[in-house]
Amino acid sequence: MAARAAYPGVFFCFAAMVLLIFVSVAVPTWDKVFFLSVGPKVDQLRYGVFGFTGSSTHVGYRFTNDRLNSTILHNLTKTLILHPIAAGLSGIAFLFGLCGAANFHRSGAIMMTLVSSLAMLTTFVAWIIDMILFGIARQRYRNAGEESQYGNANWLTLGALVALLLGFCTAACGSFGRYRSRRDPVVY
Repeated sequence: MAARAAYPGVFFCFAAMVLLIFVSVAVPTWDKVFFLSVGPKVDQLRYGVFGFTGSSTHVGYRFTNDRLNSTILHNLTKTLILHPIAAGLSGIAFLFGLCGAANFHRSGAIMMTLVSSLAMLTTFVAWIIDMILFGIARQRYRNAGEESQYGNANWLTLGALVALLLGFCTAACGSFGRYRSRRDPVVY
């Protein structure tokens, strides 16, 4: 049946939700996931969604480098809240897809298509902001003579974006499928 094309969309929305949750609980909550690392491996400073190594968890923060403490960059760190929002939207898309798959109903696939497109747009904006914000920070740290590198959270966000794109496409294809089973011909 053509409606089964929506099933991979459920998986892709779930995968995107998990990846975005990993990004959302990055440094300072979970030290293994970060956007930017600065300094040698022994005493490394890492930046995440809600702060950096050793800071408290809050929305928006100031960098430790004085050359990075502009109002624009501080406001860009506030927009990192888009990652948990995108994770929530991916979760809602997953639930709609799950309800549609369990009931084998077209409305679940349609709602999954709509919500996954919104999650995909939010994730795309978040990824662009990540690359701009941490690209500027990385370059300024390097100009100051410090070693700095992108972290894995940038690529996890990109992976979530690709998963949401695939989830949107498969959900859209699945919402045009046939949802009624064939009835057996009546024999008299």
